[in-house]
Amino acid sequence: MIEKPWLDSYPDGVPEFADTDAYQNIVEIFQESATKYREKTAFVSMGAEITFGELDDYSNAFAAWLHNTGKFSKGDRIAVMMPNLLQYPVAVFGILRAGLTVVNTNPLYTARELKHQLQDSGAKGIIIVENFAHTLEEINADLSIDVVITTRIGDMLGFPKSLLINSVIKYVKKMVRPFSLPDSQSFNAILKSGAQLSAPPAVDLGHDDVAFLQYTGGTTGVAKGAMLTHGNMVANVQQSYEWLNPADLEHGNEVIITALPLYHIFALTANCIVFAMLGAKNILILNPRDMKGFVKELGKYKFTAFTGVNTLFNGLLNTPGFAQIDFSSLKLSLGGGMAVQKAVAEEWKAVTGCPLIEAYGLTETSPAACMNPITDTDYNGTIGLPISSTEGCVKDPDGNMLPVGERGELCIRGPQVMKGYWQRDDATAAVIDADSWLHTGDIAIMNEKGYFTIVDRLKDMILVSGFNVYPNEIENVIQGHPDVLEVGAIGVPDEHSGEIVKIFVVAKNKNLTEESLQAYCRENLTGYKRPKLIAFTDELPKSNVGKILRRELREQDAAS
Repeated sequence: MIEKPWLDSYPDGVPEFADTDAYQNIVEIFQESATKYREKTAFVSMGAEITFGELDDYSNAFAAWLHNTGKFSKGDRIAVMMPNLLQYPVAVFGILRAGLTVVNTNPLYTARELKHQLQDSGAKGIIIVENFAHTLEEINADLSIDVVITTRIGDMLGFPKSLLINSVIKYVKKMVRPFSLPDSQSFNAILKSGAQLSAPPAVDLGHDDVAFLQYTGGTTGVAKGAMLTHGNMVANVQQSYEWLNPADLEHGNEVIITALPLYHIFALTANCIVFAMLGAKNILILNPRDMKGFVKELGKYKFTAFTGVNTLFNGLLNTPGFAQIDFSSLKLSLGGGMAVQKAVAEEWKAVTGCPLIEAYGLTETSPAACMNPITDTDYNGTIGLPISSTEGCVKDPDGNMLPVGERGELCIRGPQVMKGYWQRDDATAAVIDADSWLHTGDIAIMNEKGYFTIVDRLKDMILVSGFNVYPNEIENVIQGHPDVLEVGAIGVPDEHSGEIVKIFVVAKNKNLTEESLQAYCRENLTGYKRPKLIAFTDELPKSNVGKILRRELREQDAAS
């Protein structure tokens, strides 16, 4: 047993333990909501709505079709590669109802990144938006994908809007590049076909069955699939629900803004599942980078809850028209994925009248681990308290627990901690110790009231707008350029993204240009991973065994 000073700081009504056995799986949570809130709007996209009842019917049809193919067995993986569209919850809940595992996939992945994830996960199927199908075509011959399902952005918006949106995207904006996936099938046609089939048999899913493979990087630079079980997800949903109780959320009446991509673990758990359990109306934002369009969309709704990352909140605050929105219904603003900055939190509260509550989590913790009390009214610079059924501690390099006020590695223990990394026992053992503590790689301090503050990072991970970027991956990719001799990657502070990637390059060919490197990176790295700064140098600092010393690169950069 460890001391839990955070319990004395819990708001009234938040229990020490959440009922993590209330449901056997995520499907039970969804079906309960579908029954209770059948006529209520579940998701909204570009003005089109689907109710909980329709979501129930669509996902059931999709599950029936998957079952009827005879190509999938319990636990098989299906990748979902799409932005925030109505198709996303239909696909995900359908996959789960069929007893399969969802492999969430970033739509902006390059062919190299997508190939690794699909091969590593052993995905037997993929649902992909046509805008990104050309990426799949590049690598399709190297994969063992049995079922390819394509969809268009406007497919679930209803006639005639769907026809108009799809035509504009393809023929006017030319956002769909030509592709050839000969055996692919249409998502809409599948839903129509599935609706004619008998309901799929219920699959016995328990806490140990894997619901999601959420890919995350690591110190090795190789993306690993965090196995998040139904038990992990049920636990985190229940923990989050208990923590949010003091906010007096009204079942069936909340309206939440979802600008973070649903394939990201933060929005997946909080917005797609927790708020679905509450019977909330979920407003999906397809392109939050279009800040003017985003603000215009926000003006249409009396929203009550808002999740995001610091850069998103900051961008909105600096967009004309945002301050004029009606915030009278807003009761919960939750920031995670990266540190919430004091200036942003204070301005958010001044403009909206609602405090910006900071939370902390990891893909490996499904994700919520620590959170500031929902009853807080002011920014405090901490990541908050371990949530219900969660323990936190600070350890030294030898694994010894450190006392209050001492800095060391933040470790988390609780039912939301992943089962492990997919097919990587060694990587799992490196982060989960014999006492079930997950070593986060973040350096933290706990104060006497049980609040944790992140002060540094043990690993070299770079955090760009809430997304993890790992230097080894960047270096491995750029090292593939024929004119690069050596490369070192670090993160440098950026007021917009929190951090950006900077690389130091030793050229093999002195004619190597920054433009050539940027073009190479565009071919091989997703946008947020691409270096924004490139410095050419004659040599890189190394240890006596030849390891590039990124710490010295950071020191050199800071000094210059």
